Amino acid sequence: MAFEIKKQAKLYDVCIVGSGAGGGMTAKILSEAGLKVALLEAGPKYDPADPEQATQLKWPYESPRRGASTTRPFGDFDAAYGGWEIDGEPYTTKNGTAFDWFRSRMLGGRTNHWGRISLRFGERDFKHKSYDGLGDDWPISYQDVSPYYDKVDKLIGVFGSKENLPNEPDGFFLPPPKPRLHELMVKRAGEKMGLPVIPARLSILTRSVNKDRSPCFYCSQCSRGCTVYGDFSSSSVLIKPAMKSGHVDLYTGAMVREVLTDDSGKATGVAYVDKSDMQEYSVNARVVVLAASACESARLLLNSKSAKHPNGLANSSGVVGKYLHDSTGASRGGFVPALMDRKRYNEDGVGGMHVYIPWWADNKKLDFARGYHIELGGGMHMPSYGFGFGLENMNGKYPGRDGKPKAAGGYGASLKDDYRRYYGAYIGFAGRGECIAREDNYCEIDPNVVDKYGIPVLRFHYTWSDHEIKQAKHMQDTFEQLIVEMGGIPSGTKAGADTMYGLENPGRIIHEVGTTRMGDNPATSVLNKFNQSHEVKNLFVVDGGAFVSQADKNPTWTILALAWRASDYIVDQLKKQNL
Repeated sequence: MAFEIKKQAKLYDVCIVGSGAGGGMTAKILSEAGLKVALLEAGPKYDPADPEQATQLKWPYESPRRGASTTRPFGDFDAAYGGWEIDGEPYTTKNGTAFDWFRSRMLGGRTNHWGRISLRFGERDFKHKSYDGLGDDWPISYQDVSPYYDKVDKLIGVFGSKENLPNEPDGFFLPPPKPRLHELMVKRAGEKMGLPVIPARLSILTRSVNKDRSPCFYCSQCSRGCTVYGDFSSSSVLIKPAMKSGHVDLYTGAMVREVLTDDSGKATGVAYVDKSDMQEYSVNARVVVLAASACESARLLLNSKSAKHPNGLANSSGVVGKYLHDSTGASRGGFVPALMDRKRYNEDGVGGMHVYIPWWADNKKLDFARGYHIELGGGMHMPSYGFGFGLENMNGKYPGRDGKPKAAGGYGASLKDDYRRYYGAYIGFAGRGECIAREDNYCEIDPNVVDKYGIPVLRFHYTWSDHEIKQAKHMQDTFEQLIVEMGGIPSGTKAGADTMYGLENPGRIIHEVGTTRMGDNPATSVLNKFNQSHEVKNLFVVDGGAFVSQADKNPTWTILALAWRASDYIVDQLKKQNL
């Protein structure tokens, strides 16, 4: 060790690394069971109701940069401490491939600034290999996870509607908000095309679920963190009540270096660097739970080498870091003349879409495997600095009041008139699809690079396959057809093969999973069906790393359900003295 480790005297039942969806849920369930928990977070405390941290209900002009480059990845007021690039915390790529790795350094992690799209995986999503022969089946089924999806729905709250669609499981839903005007137009266009346009499923309260949280008041600013806890964030909904139990000690600014083990190879705790003094400390526990995100947890395991674990902890299979995959993403926007010259009224609604399009097609009739859902945006949300008409790529022209093309630009009363005319007349579509998990997409330890804490960093190798590229082409064709069906004009030039049809860089959708995947065979997986390491029985991983495959859904609801399931298993195994 390059550092002297200062040991904490206290012995915990469980040490949890990471406070996002998986870590927060695990802390809540285990603390309620009476276990003594140490919860470690690399970033600071965060509470969106704290006046010193709150950014909700601020005007665009209150930004100290007044529209210049933001210090946060999604805007000055967004509840995101971190980003794809963090000073002093590099990562690298291999063989010219690309991967953008988002790290969230704050209590609650990424759950503070996600879209709250809360979708269950369906029966087919757990058994894709049985349907199309690609990838691997999960060692569990929808029936195994369904009771925990139910619990998550009831604890956290999610709005939606029962639709009885294949592979889109219904849940326990709060009433959904009414569609906005542009969403009604999308619904009409979608119906003509045979697409299901249904109420979105977001973990935002349209009515109360408990006394500690108030319903959404429709300011449309969920990404800023909710001062009344009307939306789901781990920091507000899971960790806050867990702390009230008196059974959780929170360590913030704790950059975990490795999992510590004894001579038998059993986990005994973790070593971390305290950011406040740059000294190294340890936390000791009977059980270690990693929930630092799929790649960060893989990094910890790979850096945790010992005589018993020369290839990294829980990695005798060599699978840790492999089968990394992120959701696909592509987008397109357009101008809809029918939405011009609208009366001003408040249609903010929740901080996200009120309707969405789940996957509808039969992949057996297509030239690619796996599907995608469509998210949409538009409407008369709060303008910000840089607000335009969404027409920048339409040859610099747009319809004037006389019906003839008019050059963009101008000043004074004419410019203000244009802004008012075109405000709310832009629509945008984004596809979020499933990538097939492959062994040759992976992260590993870079042998030559360390971060500012002296911890070896990750090196990524990632490529898209023809399945993902063809899926993106299908997205672009669908987006364009939707815009035209709405009577709109697609913006710019349709993305083609030269850009892989507008596919975002892998990692850019921030849905990466699979690096410590579960399975029944220890030779081809890291965890068993309860998120427990095959070879280190008192080690668990409860973030997206456990996923065998992603779906055409966002992963958060499944992370939450599996973390609750694993927590129940930990309580049971501790009672039986099996850990």
